[in-house]
Amino acid sequence: MPPEASQHYDFRPVTEKDLPMIAGWLAEPHVAEWWDDPETEIAEIREHIDSISVEPLIVELDGRPIAYLQSYDPHLEDDHPYADQPFGTLGIDLSIGPAELVGVGHGSAIVRQFVEQLFEEGAPRVIIDPHPDNGRAIRAYEKAGFRAIGRRQSQYGDVVLMAVDAAEGDMEEGD
Repeated sequence: MPPEASQHYDFRPVTEKDLPMIAGWLAEPHVAEWWDDPETEIAEIREHIDSISVEPLIVELDGRPIAYLQSYDPHLEDDHPYADQPFGTLGIDLSIGPAELVGVGHGSAIVRQFVEQLFEEGAPRVIIDPHPDNGRAIRAYEKAGFRAIGRRQSQYGDVVLMAVDAAEGDMEEGD
């Protein structure tokens, strides 16, 4: 079911009750390819529930959980590889859980809506860091207004660092 132009997603904090669902998503082949071991990831997400530097969220569509999204401040973590970004920059990561919702436009629509919220809250720049081989994600983020600003090697692996700036104006709808 492709998203409607007027589609609205809800973002709510992850709770302990969500962890089994997220673990199931992390085991899905389309997600597992890009994330580490599910047990390790769930332990990190559990830690993030009470974190000040990472905000773990569930994306809902019509009350149905469909994705895991996290935002983070690279300036609040010691030696974060993206701390060279302008102060106030926030990073995000997204994984759509149900396989049937992948590749039909939800990724770019979710990211577009969430980034607009971050801009409204004052973030000057939002970054995202897909693996260079994850062409589907890179295309989705480009549709959401991101552009590649470099390639990085870090503890997060080989990534294409992508950014969108609030100063670039409203992101285009319906691309």
